[in-house]
Amino acid sequence: MRPALTVPNTRTRSPLVSRHDWQGYRCESRLVRAAAPCIAPVVLVGGAFQTKESWGRLERELLAHVDVFTVDLPGWGAGNTLPDRHGADFLADALGHMLDESGLTSVNLVGGSYGTAIVYRLAQRRPELVERMVLVGTMTSIPGHARVAMRRTLDLLVDRRMEEFAEETVAFMVNADRIDSVTAGSRVRRFLMRRMLNLSEEDVAKHLANTMRLLRHEMLDTSRPPAMPVLVATGEHDTFTTPDLCRDLAATCSDSWFTQVADADHMLPLERPVELADLITHFLADEPLEQLAYCRGVERTSQPCPAR
Repeated sequence: MRPALTVPNTRTRSPLVSRHDWQGYRCESRLVRAAAPCIAPVVLVGGAFQTKESWGRLERELLAHVDVFTVDLPGWGAGNTLPDRHGADFLADALGHMLDESGLTSVNLVGGSYGTAIVYRLAQRRPELVERMVLVGTMTSIPGHARVAMRRTLDLLVDRRMEEFAEETVAFMVNADRIDSVTAGSRVRRFLMRRMLNLSEEDVAKHLANTMRLLRHEMLDTSRPPAMPVLVATGEHDTFTTPDLCRDLAATCSDSWFTQVADADHMLPLERPVELADLITHFLADEPLEQLAYCRGVERTSQPCPAR
């Protein structure tokens, strides 16, 4: 058991933004130091359209306990467009390079949606860097029906049928059938629609390449499970990375837990950022999760063998 979390101290330093290059592609990092961190730094890697500055309330809540490192990998934010011939290994190695250049030698990884494949790969390739890992909204592979739907959104985007593209893309992220049961569901849907309808040409190019990467490559290799403790979480109403899919991914890890967060779906970091930050910090501090009121059960999906 690690030391218990202390009373939050919300005074933080100014963000340190750094430029990096990985094999000819531009990327950037943003490090914010907490006033009195009690856990190894948290590295946040997000999904589609996520940038290093856009973690909002989740980042602010985490900073009460831990330094936060956010990134624009190649293909995101300040990074330039990354052709889809590059898979998750390339992105994981870029992330490792950014950590090395920033002097971070021991971190906790938190991946959301698309970002889960990247941090999972990094944990496999650079296990000495990683103390613990949290995966939010993930799956071992994309089901066939989802592949068909994703290809349709790409066709709509290529044709610049933006209203239809926005509607069908947001349908992955927000469960329309349970929107009244999701905290801030309607507000999050409006926010996402505005974001989709106001993409720049650079955003469009990045999204096309990033989505084709998902469809072209096997993003996760579960034959070599990461050895560090892993928590997999999703919203109880998530219809994209469903609870069953997330539980299946958790079961591939050597030392893992799974939980569903109440009143949320795939956009858990936007819908319940306070609860998600609390869940993350409890797990990273090795504190019990079973009594957290917002969790719909906490399952021990696999345990390390005695030798480990």
